[in-house]
Amino acid sequence: MKQEYTLTAYTEDQMGLIHQLAVILSRRKISLVTLNISTCEIDQMYRFTFVLNETFEIVRNIALQIEKIIEVFKCYYSTNDQIVWKQMALFKIKTSGMMHPENIDGLFKKYNARYIIIEKDYTVFEVTGQEDEINTLALELNKFELIEFIKSARIAVAMNNESFQPESIMD
Repeated sequence: MKQEYTLTAYTEDQMGLIHQLAVILSRRKISLVTLNISTCEIDQMYRFTFVLNETFEIVRNIALQIEKIIEVFKCYYSTNDQIVWKQMALFKIKTSGMMHPENIDGLFKKYNARYIIIEKDYTVFEVTGQEDEINTLALELNKFELIEFIKSARIAVAMNNESFQPESIMD
């Protein structure tokens, strides 16, 4: 049965991984749900976090293929209940849409929103949360004259006290 999996790969070569990952997934006709590339806790290494909606067998094979074909140190895969994950979103609404503060204040409290900038014509704020929470807020903000909305890719850490150690792979 298909479900959402978060894969995390550690590499020193970020450009090579993007290309190779695209090749592996396109050959299997698999779409990425999200992709995040960032520096990580290890100096001069990158952490790729990407989300797929596939079966366990396919995800396991993709992770093994990534480790074998692409120059990565390690590729982990996890279900949503094995990780702590969040996304961040920026929302821009018309400032005039905020004329009923009791309504918008309730939403801001419910979603722990934080103002970034308030201008005469528009207001920008941020929210951090799960994807479904962010999508629900976007729908609710349409009645407050939502102008623009964008959310980040998923960031995640494993729900254990371990971390990737490249020395263990190099020994």
